[in-house]
Amino acid sequence: MLSDALWFLKRSDDWVATTIIGGVLSLLSVLVLPAIILQGYFVRAMQAAANGERAAPSFTDWGGLFVDGLKLFVVTFVWALVAVIPAMLLSVIIGIGTFTVSEAATGSAAASSAGGVGLGIVSVVLGLLVFALSLLAAYLAPAAGANFAIEGNLGAGFDVRTILSGALTGEYAVAWLLALVVAAALGFIGGLLFVVVVGFFILFYAQVMTYYLWARGFANATGKGQQSTQSTGW
Repeated sequence: MLSDALWFLKRSDDWVATTIIGGVLSLLSVLVLPAIILQGYFVRAMQAAANGERAAPSFTDWGGLFVDGLKLFVVTFVWALVAVIPAMLLSVIIGIGTFTVSEAATGSAAASSAGGVGLGIVSVVLGLLVFALSLLAAYLAPAAGANFAIEGNLGAGFDVRTILSGALTGEYAVAWLLALVVAAALGFIGGLLFVVVVGFFILFYAQVMTYYLWARGFANATGKGQQSTQSTGW
């Protein structure tokens, strides 16, 4: 699977042009339109990966890319709320607790100390909860995006039963971990080369690999798409 992901973009007939376009869009992704179009391309890449295609798609039908990218953004944003909402609640609770402790400080030292310890314990527990939910969202969001890309409709991105059935498998877990390694390794190299712009093209290549792995792993886990006859092992 990892070998297929590595050569997925390179096997495209116009991989140089695709990489250049993708790198430029990555460079301009601080703007809304290029970022959404780039997301749309990743939807196409996931569809190709799930269907067992050996080569990455080209940048065509830009209007369609925008629509698909917008839908993928919605799916990712909603799943990110799984972590964002608890984090916001944590901030509110800590803020209220800090105010309460500061008020208690005007009373006995023992009450103030007990309040501080209690606030610390609650903060640690809630912090761990937010971390766990953030990790869960980071794990499930790619599966949701892959299901949306495979099915081709927005509702599939929120089909919790199907998403969980694919995500809670060894095939998807391995693919997710491989994508994490690829993103970390090539992302680090790309980050170092930001100053010479080349890094954006490396980051695009790494992103294509990660989306390939997510979609391929999810497709293998759920039996969706077409199993690739070229994929062997990792």
